[in-house]
Amino acid sequence: MIIGIPKEIKNNEFRVGLTPSLVNGLTRQGHSVLVEKNAGAQIGFADAQYQAAGATLLEDAKAVFAAAELIV
Repeated sequence: MIIGIPKEIKNNEFRVGLTPSLVNGLTRQGHSVLVEKNAGAQIGFADAQYQAAGATLLEDAKAVFAAAELIV
């Protein structure tokens, strides 16, 4: 399954759908995870952490929504 994680857009909303450790678990199970750049930046998760966990970074939410089968 292709799972997408867009960045939150609401004011003062800093949560992210999945942490890098959860992304790692999903990619180990054979899923693809697409993360919008800077999705976890507000809570201290760098893009490099998501990449190291096996995620693919995309430029914007539009790209994530276009490619994902499931949005978290």
